[in-house]
Amino acid sequence: MKPIQLAVFAIAGVLAPLLVAQEYHLDPANVAGPEACAECHEKTTDIWKKTHHANTFKELPRREKSDEIARNLGVKRIKTAAECSGCHFTAELKDQKPKAIAGISCESCHGASKDWIDVHSDFGGRDIDAEDETPEHRKQRYQLSEAAGMIRPANVEGLIRNCYSCHMISDERLVNVGGHSSSSAFEIVRWSQGEVRHNVWYTDSNDASSIERRRLMFLLGQVLNYEYALRALATASENGEFAIAVAKQAKLSQRRLARLHQMQPIDEIKAVLDIADSTTLGLNKDKELNQAADRVATLVTQMAGKYDGAEWSGVDVVLPKPEKYKGTVSQ
Repeated sequence: MKPIQLAVFAIAGVLAPLLVAQEYHLDPANVAGPEACAECHEKTTDIWKKTHHANTFKELPRREKSDEIARNLGVKRIKTAAECSGCHFTAELKDQKPKAIAGISCESCHGASKDWIDVHSDFGGRDIDAEDETPEHRKQRYQLSEAAGMIRPANVEGLIRNCYSCHMISDERLVNVGGHSSSSAFEIVRWSQGEVRHNVWYTDSNDASSIERRRLMFLLGQVLNYEYALRALATASENGEFAIAVAKQAKLSQRRLARLHQMQPIDEIKAVLDIADSTTLGLNKDKELNQAADRVATLVTQMAGKYDGAEWSGVDVVLPKPEKYKGTVSQ
């Protein structure tokens, strides 16, 4: 949010909730809740309810590790602390205060929906169903929904970035003081094709994504892993567990990209490797690291817009196999 916008809202007397909202993965003021999505996406919601994403609402506060991290941070309830609830729960603004209403839900992945859910659900009139929507209206609906903040499945880069905003920790205190891990063992194909898979809008079979899309997700994800490791290291202020872990992740990501480039030469990945070779990992280098990450980000966007994965059969041998997908797929 731009400073001038903050000033205007401060005059209106609602600055405090807005500042709280900025600590959350989603702005609680714009969250509609999973029930709003379930009105149309009943099958998808049924799948979601079986996942760890949904079950975290009840299960996570009962973990001993959660209690340990909370004590270390001086947090009384993880459902009300932004540093915990911001990623692990979906919070809605109630009585001007964020309140956790669900685990990791629809909006956690596709964006807080109050500004776009009505547009997204309008197929051209009250009595028109999805199958009767005109191509022209569908195109406009998609454009308007995305402009209002929806991250649609077609936006592969946007979806993966959204995943990394939680799966890559950028809070040094959360790791060094709280004892939280610096990141999860996240890889987009393995995680997206497992229990969270919900390809049931146009078909009942819940098929895996096409091989082309899986290639695209995999390689974009590998580059984004490097970008987010750089951004995390840029926030480090001390030579502690957090800085060491994210620096190791950046180096590991660089080596992995080098191997992938040998298997499937791609100009943009070669450019990322050139950036990596000229970037020094370390503390107090936030400007250099963020500049390098910005250059990598530009290359990711180029890849997402230029390729569809059809040309990348060279990486098929390292794509995660179904037996490695995270969790049981709903059929």
